[in-house]
Amino acid sequence: MNVQRAAVANALSQSRLARLPAEVTAALVEEALLVDVPAGGVPIRQGHDAWAGLLVSGLLRVFHTTVDGRQVTVRYARTGELLAISTLYVPRAGALGIQAVTACRILMMRPATARSIAERDPRVANLFAEEIAHRLLMFLNELAGNTFGTMRQRVVRHMLDIAAGASGQRVPLVARVTQQALADDVGSVREVVVRLLRELRDEGLIRTGRDEIEILDPDRLHAETFPRGEY
Repeated sequence: MNVQRAAVANALSQSRLARLPAEVTAALVEEALLVDVPAGGVPIRQGHDAWAGLLVSGLLRVFHTTVDGRQVTVRYARTGELLAISTLYVPRAGALGIQAVTACRILMMRPATARSIAERDPRVANLFAEEIAHRLLMFLNELAGNTFGTMRQRVVRHMLDIAAGASGQRVPLVARVTQQALADDVGSVREVVVRLLRELRDEGLIRTGRDEIEILDPDRLHAETFPRGEY
């Protein structure tokens, strides 16, 4: 239990919630539920009801599934990041699902409690508004990348995001992902991703293994990603 409390405290200290007075943050998470999700687990599916959460540990991907079953990843979330705040205000707004890339722990806040506190406290309302605006800008940027970026740029960007992992850049930089999962992430098919990985390998940028991709030259790869603003 002490380990869990320490992990939650660490995540809170890295989140936007750290700007709030301690008693306000405590009220927000007082009725929260701590949920452990194994790697590959999908605790929240597309079309879900309102919820709000904080990623305590691990790496999550946030994705959309099309009617024909294809998927595209629109965000990776790491320790200390807030989740699904926008769904607090729009009923049935869950247009995205989430999946654990690594084993994750999520602190799931009670929606009614979060909304009630935000209604009474402008500091919380402003923080939620800032979070929603930040996510909107990121999603618009992602839309631009998916619309105007090449498939190679999208594959490279997702490899780099996955390789960075839950706690930022690691050495060696390795993306532990299957070719099919990578294809799902970028909204493509496995055959296209296999061809692009072969090109990158032949150029000396990556080394492929069983269900993993080692990034040999992250600077050159990052230079290939679709230009994105930092928000």
